[in-house]
Amino acid sequence: MPINITMPALSPTMEEGNLAKWLVKEGDTVKSGDVIAEIETDKATMEVEAVDEGVVAKIVVPAGTEGVKVNSLIAILAADGEDVSAAAAGGGSAPKAEAKPAEAKAEAPKEAEKSATAAAAPAAVAASAGNGHFVGNGLFSSPLARRIAKDAGVDIKSVSGSGPHGRVVKSDVEKAIASGGAKPAAAAAASAAAASAAPAAAPKGMSEEAVLKLFEQGSYELVPHDGMRKTIAKRLQESKQTIPHFYVSVDVELDALLALRAQINGSAPEKDGKPAYKLSVNDMVIKAMALALRDVPDANVSWTDTNMVKHKHADVGVAVSIPGGLITPIIRKAELKSLSAISNEMKDLGKRAKERKLKPEEYQGGTTAVSNMGMMGVSNFAAVVNPPHATILAVGAGTERVVVKKGQMVIVNAMTVTLSTDHRCVDGALGAELLGAFKRYIESPMGMLV
Repeated sequence: MPINITMPALSPTMEEGNLAKWLVKEGDTVKSGDVIAEIETDKATMEVEAVDEGVVAKIVVPAGTEGVKVNSLIAILAADGEDVSAAAAGGGSAPKAEAKPAEAKAEAPKEAEKSATAAAAPAAVAASAGNGHFVGNGLFSSPLARRIAKDAGVDIKSVSGSGPHGRVVKSDVEKAIASGGAKPAAAAAASAAAASAAPAAAPKGMSEEAVLKLFEQGSYELVPHDGMRKTIAKRLQESKQTIPHFYVSVDVELDALLALRAQINGSAPEKDGKPAYKLSVNDMVIKAMALALRDVPDANVSWTDTNMVKHKHADVGVAVSIPGGLITPIIRKAELKSLSAISNEMKDLGKRAKERKLKPEEYQGGTTAVSNMGMMGVSNFAAVVNPPHATILAVGAGTERVVVKKGQMVIVNAMTVTLSTDHRCVDGALGAELLGAFKRYIESPMGMLV
């Protein structure tokens, strides 16, 4: 009997994902545990393992398909001894109106959308860019329409679109060719050159499409937002719209911490010819933040409309920059872990974060976060609280500074840190208390070892 392979749910909240790559092809034999595909979510790329043995009879959803719904059919496996052709024919079929490759979007527009024009709201630009291709003059076209026009020697810009927001679809090109209303590509190019020489009138309502018209064709490109960027935008917009932010900053001296760090790293035992650990300042910041939350438990909270969620442990998220955005892997129960354990765990999480190999449970949740831009030379900044967290610590660069101690000017290494809080549950006094506890651990770092 054929075995259906379906789109797995990689997290409790996942509804769809992108089928990035098949690591097997039709006719390949697979065993339970073999990695057969890679699935992309908004922030990670996960490997899919086979749970049954057999031969890949049919790949239903091709590589590169976006928006594949959870539990929809993606491939068919022929069981041991089963006829592969029969399995391919007898297995389930891909559900209609589910995932479609980007190049196979439906051509027929809905009747209600036919009246939309190129003067639609700016949001329409992003939507159309995701479904087709911007070709200038406020015009979008589908891949199939462009291919037909190219084969017929027709300039796509001369064709009127009947699709959503004026998008040119297959039927528009065929109708223009049949009626003789389409311009040949060469004539259209000459017309476009003449039009570009004429001064453009300033539009009244500077929509995104109107702005684009002011730029010379070929001087820009529209890059559709990927899932990660959409998620980041949605969450940060939600944060700024719903969380009343409050900020507390303090300067923290680093000399004692740097000396202890050097001593600890210098005494690290060797493992396989390398030091068993190498602490960074950020590792010690993570530990200090976790201990501060332990000491000030009223700040280790999350807000809900009906209850204050008081966390029993400090799960510290650490912002990691990756291509196209950022992700926040989490050090769970950081207040209970040694500095060396935090350091090694952070190195592993950071490496896999950049490769988009984190599991959802490794970056979802947490009770606070640390964002360190000091390594980029940033002196100080304020970070945006990432719900459901109530706090986030922004860490600036450590620099030599002149301070006055007992009437004398001395040079110290110091950094500025800024705590952003959700004022609904962590007000100014409580935030200052938390930041004070953090400062004590950084300036008296031996307290992190006991």
